Amino acid sequence: MSGLIPQRFIDDLLSRVDIVDVVDSRVKLRKTGKNYAGLCPFHQEKSPSFTVNPEKQFYYCFGCGAGGNAIGFVMNFDSLDFVGSIEALAKDAGIEVPREDSPQARQQSSRFEAMLALLKQTSEFYQLQLRQHPQKERAVAYLKGRGLSGAIARDFGLGYAPPGWDNVLKQFGNDEKTQRMLFEAGLLVERSPEKLAESDGKRSPYYDRFRDRIMYPIRDTRGRVIGFGGRVLGDDKPKYLNSPETPVFHKGEELYGLYEAKQKLKKPERFVIVEGYMDVIALAQSGIHYCVATLGTATSSAHLRTLFKQVPEVVFCFDGDNAGREAAWRALQQALPLLEDGRSARFLFLPEGEDPDTQVRRIGAAAFEAALASATRLPEFFFDTLLAKVDRNSMEGRAQLGKNALPLLDKLPKGIFRQLMLEELAKITGVAASTLAPASSPGQAKSPAPDAPPQARPSPYPMRGKSAPGRIKVENSPCLRAVSLLIRKPAILTSVAAPDELGEIRSPDMDLLLKVIEIARAWPDSTPPELMSRIYATAYGAQMTQLLSREQITPETGIEEEFRDIIHTLLDQYRQHQQRASLLNKLRQSHAARQSPPDAGQATDI
Repeated sequence: MSGLIPQRFIDDLLSRVDIVDVVDSRVKLRKTGKNYAGLCPFHQEKSPSFTVNPEKQFYYCFGCGAGGNAIGFVMNFDSLDFVGSIEALAKDAGIEVPREDSPQARQQSSRFEAMLALLKQTSEFYQLQLRQHPQKERAVAYLKGRGLSGAIARDFGLGYAPPGWDNVLKQFGNDEKTQRMLFEAGLLVERSPEKLAESDGKRSPYYDRFRDRIMYPIRDTRGRVIGFGGRVLGDDKPKYLNSPETPVFHKGEELYGLYEAKQKLKKPERFVIVEGYMDVIALAQSGIHYCVATLGTATSSAHLRTLFKQVPEVVFCFDGDNAGREAAWRALQQALPLLEDGRSARFLFLPEGEDPDTQVRRIGAAAFEAALASATRLPEFFFDTLLAKVDRNSMEGRAQLGKNALPLLDKLPKGIFRQLMLEELAKITGVAASTLAPASSPGQAKSPAPDAPPQARPSPYPMRGKSAPGRIKVENSPCLRAVSLLIRKPAILTSVAAPDELGEIRSPDMDLLLKVIEIARAWPDSTPPELMSRIYATAYGAQMTQLLSREQITPETGIEEEFRDIIHTLLDQYRQHQQRASLLNKLRQSHAARQSPPDAGQATDI
């Protein structure tokens, strides 16, 4: 969908909005000289390290490294994708987002929007059945029996799919095209060829997926209905049924209740992950609005990334039985790579036979929140779980503990928390933390053995990797310096040549420089924020924020000259390297020729 918005509109939008207003509407800022400062919304801090530069229309946090333009800020703060952030900014500015006028773009956009519209209409249909259907009392009685009010049912858009095989089919499936879209949206099921043959073509090839169920609409972060969950009222199986994967619904990425939570709490302190729809709704009715549920899948890294963008702490709420603890252990392993300093995870295990719905009604909201606040911290759960599998009083047991723990600790990001976890393992095993440090510790190079021979100096032109771009290196390499200058002034490419020969240079940062040159050549009149918006749509977008956050020591009048010098230096080094390589190759060929034995049958002087 991102390609359907004209770039010219994105440029115009960035020129209309002021990043200070965009950020200040979500984070309290105060004037500090030319810039504005505030507490970073993306990590926990006590003193402000988050700054907004109105001149460059750019934000950056010196604490966690988050940064970008207005589009990037809305993407991160509101947990929206690139297109969603543009639409949100446009809505605030009171302007409509246009779409590219091409047959392919119109067809793709039309299909996507038509499916969302059909899901919205179906949700409204289910809600109407809960109020008007002749058999609504069964559904109403169930909801009342679970202690739900009409207000909470309204807030979560609860509905009722009546008994019958074709209620939705009759209501919306007026033609084959719409029926097919209903099927693709997960609302209909396709009959088997055998069943269809038995009807002699008198029956539709589809029937309703949801029948005689309480319906829970699943909304994305923008409030659009993308799927459904249904709880059976009769004896049908399964008890709970979710929409299948569709073009608009990906259950491994979505969280039930997240949209509703964001409507109630603009800046929650934590999120609680529970297992069911009713748990989320019951806790919300009790005033605990920061709960979400996965959709029939285990907690994924995508779920946790979404939550950690908004809060510093996630609490997993599981049953206290073996199955619950196993699920918690799997969730812990998903959380480890995301636990940067300032983030935390806890685990609340409920008494046997209890779930969050019954527990909050039994002990009350205040006691439940107190339990959340004192829930088991990740380090405690981590070591208790591993220690239960070994004999810590024996050397063999402590060795086994280290063997089991180190691969997991190796997943932690480099930082203070990682080091503290290693030190705790060292304390338990009695082995020095430096000895326990995982071999692949980020940023930690192995020290050569004392008697090891000197290492050969690496080639200045290593092969460029094929992996996706990651975090930028801290050192200011010539390529990165050129990128920084080019972003500040894209028009320098009109007077400074960047020959295609640069593409032959095998430097770790050259791919990034070539991508920025490509974009800057296409739009030489772009301002830095406009150029950033184009780079954001590529795999290199996140790297730009780190470059622009650095102090710019080159004055505007010197940008072009420094950029030219860098390009010339890169080319000169490359050409000298090629010449040396060519000369060395010739010497090797000459040496090989002198060492070759004479041909058989050739006379040889003895």
